[in-house]
Amino acid sequence: MLTAAQRLRRSTDFAAAVRGGRRAGRGAVVVHLTVPVTPDPTTSTSPEPARDTDAEQSSVPARAGFVVSKAVGNAVVRNRVKRRLRALVRERLPELPAGSTLVVRALPAAAEASYPRLGADLEAAIAGARAPRGRRSR
Repeated sequence: MLTAAQRLRRSTDFAAAVRGGRRAGRGAVVVHLTVPVTPDPTTSTSPEPARDTDAEQSSVPARAGFVVSKAVGNAVVRNRVKRRLRALVRERLPELPAGSTLVVRALPAAAEASYPRLGADLEAAIAGARAPRGRRSR
């Protein structure tokens, strides 16, 4: 189970992660990952003294939320998919930077996917969202 501090609950938090985050889809899941931007302390233009943003950022844990729509299946199937995704994300959440927000959206294929397959899809999607965005060739 995720701790209360690690769960997304408000729709505004979900919307901010979906709108502002990097999206990557693999197999049965799509993830939206928002990583906090750390300002460069050497380019401070503010007359105020610099705050220790690293200490503030490290106190905020990475958070996760799940979206499993009725397209995935009935209530029993949706809850099983959510439980599996929650367990998989709990293992991977400490690897994300502090203050990150992760939204995992299950696709209809998640209903038939095995636990190892969901784990592989989730791992690949998170890696895709964390990878630096390269230039697309035309």
